[in-house]
Amino acid sequence: MSNRAIYRHTLAVRITHWVNVLCLTVLLMSGLQIFNAHPALYIGKQSNFGHPILSITAEERNARLVGVTNLAGTSFTTTGILGVSTVAGGEATRAFPSWATLPGGQDLATARRWHFLFAWLFIVNGLAYLVYSVTSGHVRQDLLPSRPALRHIGQSLLDHVRLRFPRGEEARRYNVVQQLTYLAVIFVLLPLVVVAGLTMSPALDALFHPLASIFGGRQSARTVHFIGATFIVLFVIVHVAMVILSGVFNNMRSMITGRFRLGTES
Repeated sequence: MSNRAIYRHTLAVRITHWVNVLCLTVLLMSGLQIFNAHPALYIGKQSNFGHPILSITAEERNARLVGVTNLAGTSFTTTGILGVSTVAGGEATRAFPSWATLPGGQDLATARRWHFLFAWLFIVNGLAYLVYSVTSGHVRQDLLPSRPALRHIGQSLLDHVRLRFPRGEEARRYNVVQQLTYLAVIFVLLPLVVVAGLTMSPALDALFHPLASIFGGRQSARTVHFIGATFIVLFVIVHVAMVILSGVFNNMRSMITGRFRLGTES
């Protein structure tokens, strides 16, 4: 079969995709800055300072700062990664380093403004994508796996592990692993992170009292928000890796112009 190009991604999908990229980048970096203001997570309605399920801090050992991450009661030395950052004049206690946060310096107020602004942009963009996907048939045609595809999910998983990417007519549509992953991220993970984030707003709590009780308290909601964001980061890492390994130029072109080259079947 000839190595021909098809129109794979519509303009609406491409625009909402890149708006999501911008929003998630700003939300992640500003969120890490907010976390730095109180680098610990708890379960329940209140902060139990003596028993966090996760904390990232620093301790002074032998006249120097050592990064320490505590997860469910078990401590790990994480100097050079988490807990300690190099700043002008030496080292400082800082959960996440300045290069990973927005803004780079310690500035909780600015981080909150960035976070809330792009959170609402993310929500509006997500709703626009959902409306388009449902009304245009994008969900039904591109994201919902067929029964025959579900029966071959094992082979699809094996192909992913072996980095065997589809060519020819098979490359026209997402495979079953991609479909299930995108469905889980779009309709479960992202909404969960958004709702957990909204639960931390006192103003929204006052308007919608059941929000906090859904998660068992605002501190639990903060923990769910953080864990959900971590899974989003892991998804993005795998997603970008697959884009690069399966043909970065072809994939980037399809998400910018909509045109995707099928490749020759082996």
